[in-house]
Amino acid sequence: MRILLTGSAGQLGQELLPRLRELGEVIATSRAECDLGSAEAIRALVAAVRPSVIVNAAAYTAVDQAESQPELAYAVNGTAPRVLAEAARTLDAMLVHYSTDYVFDGSKPGAYTEDDTPAPLNVYGASKLAGERLVMAAGGRSLVLRTSWVYGANGKNFLFTIRRLAHERAELKIVDDQTGAPTSVLQIARATATLVRQHAAAEASAFPAGVFHMTAAGNVSWYGFAQAVLAALSAEESFQVQRILPIASDEYATAARRPLNSRLSNSKFEHAFGFRLQSWETGLSEVVREIRRRELKS
Repeated sequence: MRILLTGSAGQLGQELLPRLRELGEVIATSRAECDLGSAEAIRALVAAVRPSVIVNAAAYTAVDQAESQPELAYAVNGTAPRVLAEAARTLDAMLVHYSTDYVFDGSKPGAYTEDDTPAPLNVYGASKLAGERLVMAAGGRSLVLRTSWVYGANGKNFLFTIRRLAHERAELKIVDDQTGAPTSVLQIARATATLVRQHAAAEASAFPAGVFHMTAAGNVSWYGFAQAVLAALSAEESFQVQRILPIASDEYATAARRPLNSRLSNSKFEHAFGFRLQSWETGLSEVVREIRRRELKS
């Protein structure tokens, strides 16, 4: 099996790479190797590699910055996935593409299902929704996996921001009225590898395609997640912070609006593929162990 991985230098791509290499030959590309703003470059890459599976881990993820860079956000999150999907269809290859809880406005009281109508509040969410729709419109065998609150043991993410601030400040104020499922890149990468393995073992026509929610089990607020992060890290680390205060979203100004409810139902995914991601608490424990392992190694 030949697998094309885009975005291999990102926090998700770095976790996907070793797991996909266990399944076959992986051609890993980053921004340096392929300009996702160029449809011609994407088509040329896919034509040269001729993969049986494409895993698109490349994305524009700067949520607030997207408000002032909509064209770039739509190029990377919308146009590039469309070109990949069209190229995959030509080769009869499977495309795995990732999306986000931010396609919803957060007004629903319960967990969102794939049948709920998207209504993004910000440019980032709108650009990811455009990508979803363009991938599906291209036809072929594509999986769009909506996940949420992504973080990991590398890159810029909420965990490392909280860790840094806890060393610098005596008091932290964290939003407590936004609820979702923190999902680690370790969980996402492991699940993706399982899906690719299942696809390889199944008849192509029988393998599910479409949009699926894939998040860690359970939910928590950003405030609750921050508390859990520091509790997990404090076993081997001392912090300056003395108080963590819950605040409302209105008290924390950002360029882009965020949904208050980011809970996604994983029932469709579990029914289709026969497994589910572990809890966000388990995912956090795993990430903290990985951080310690990498720090001891360096």
